[in-house]
Amino acid sequence: MNWGKSIVLIFILFAGFISTLVVLMSRQRVDLVRDDYYQNELVYQRQIERIARTQRLGKSVHLTYQPTRQQMAVLLPDSLQTGEVLFYRPSDRTLDFRVRLNANDQRIQIIPATDLKKGFWKAEFSWTDGQSEFFSFSEVSIQ
Repeated sequence: MNWGKSIVLIFILFAGFISTLVVLMSRQRVDLVRDDYYQNELVYQRQIERIARTQRLGKSVHLTYQPTRQQMAVLLPDSLQTGEVLFYRPSDRTLDFRVRLNANDQRIQIIPATDLKKGFWKAEFSWTDGQSEFFSFSEVSIQ
């Protein structure tokens, strides 16, 4: 075999390799944190203000995972009137869910964790005191 044929063969093998990679990568599932990721970035200043307000408040939502009881305890701030927590799994957005936070006499709300898949979860808390909005987040590992 001469040099001309060898070079052509190398180019054909390289093109086949690149084509294979393109096909494999196009079949790979990519989960964004949110479907409206780019629109959400445009209004991020509001989010920054909510986080700054929460830091000035000095009290935030506190999440504790209790593995023996398979539940999560959420300690709510006194200022909470209405709110919600978004649990999302960075590796699989189909497992994301929301829980409403209740403003009642008890400042601890229990969320069952029996149906949650094991692994890393993020929790985003957003609440209002009737006048201002607040935001906090937490990370938890379910075992």
